[in-house]
Amino acid sequence: MRGLSFALVALLFGGIAEAAPKIVPARLETVLGAIRKPGARAVLVNVWATWCEPCREEMPDIVRAYRAHKARGLRLVLVSSDDEEKQAEAEKFLASQGVDVDSFLKVGDDNDFINGLEPRWSGALPASFLYDGRGHLLAFWQRPITHRELTAKLTEALKRRNK
Repeated sequence: MRGLSFALVALLFGGIAEAAPKIVPARLETVLGAIRKPGARAVLVNVWATWCEPCREEMPDIVRAYRAHKARGLRLVLVSSDDEEKQAEAEKFLASQGVDVDSFLKVGDDNDFINGLEPRWSGALPASFLYDGRGHLLAFWQRPITHRELTAKLTEALKRRNK
């Protein structure tokens, strides 16, 4: 009976709060490990920041595309380039977007991180990178990506056989 009462009170006062996604400080090697981790057919990496308005605007499309393709083998890796003291703000933003995957907060040298992901990347945000299941880069965007464009690339990537 007590559990039922708690559930009713929680529903009356705004529902049961979901756990916020955790953001883990990580260097390039950790992010690359998440990209190359076995088990995915494709990996979408999005580098963003709370202060970047285009990043905030495209996040709903990133999350929507991930949810639509997750069952087909898509892994999402989000990397915040916020300063470490903004970690709580970044976690709050991701929670507001319904993000349910743990994410990273980039630490270490910016140039090493940029060049380690893609030497052609200028470092502009937002930036998205699409990898096959073995960690080979298929596409990257150093600008906001549209839902239509992202969906087309994800569909194509998930049809590929990882070689």
